[in-house]
Amino acid sequence: RNYCFRSGRCSTFRRQGGACDRQPTEGIAVARTIAKDYDEKRGQILKTAAKVFAESGFDRASMSQLAKACNISKANIYHYYDSKDALLFGVLDTYLRELRDRLMNVNGAGLTPADHLRELVNEVLMAYHGADDEHRVQAAGISSLTAEQQKMLRGYQRDMVEQMSDIVKAITPAKYTQNPQRLLETTMSIYGMLNWYYMWNRDPSEEARINYAKTVTDLVLNGIKD
Repeated sequence: RNYCFRSGRCSTFRRQGGACDRQPTEGIAVARTIAKDYDEKRGQILKTAAKVFAESGFDRASMSQLAKACNISKANIYHYYDSKDALLFGVLDTYLRELRDRLMNVNGAGLTPADHLRELVNEVLMAYHGADDEHRVQAAGISSLTAEQQKMLRGYQRDMVEQMSDIVKAITPAKYTQNPQRLLETTMSIYGMLNWYYMWNRDPSEEARINYAKTVTDLVLNGIKD
């Protein structure tokens, strides 16, 4: 049966002399149909929101500004995210979760620890390509979220730090096994060299990232003397 949503009666109501065994729909919320391109549009909104947050700052950005940048109505953006805070979490959760999952696939199978480090450093820089806005938002935005959301995002970060740390320790176990503080310092120094690359690099090419990955790895393995 087809329903008339104005009257809450089905189209057979009159044909059956006013009798119908279906319950009226008046007062019942009708689920909104999810568009086929919902995920694609959601991804576009997250990418645009990252740019707006990076350029304007989370505190200064508004849902109206975000909707305009996304070229959609304010009502439409609320169909995807019900608040600016939810949108910020969407940006960071998507970015960090996908980054973590990508890096975890660099498992070093069949490689020496040193070559595993080379592969991971290179993959980090490749994963950062095109994500400068998300990277900026991550640095400044996590503290604006709830404690539970922060815990989830920092869990992704912790997984990536532990992965790098395990590789560093495997390269020189005698140096780091009994000195966790030095291991942490080395690990975070590696990520420091990688995380701030976007601040000074002006060459967007993949070749530049590959070359810098080699520079970082050589520096870690050999120091500056070689």
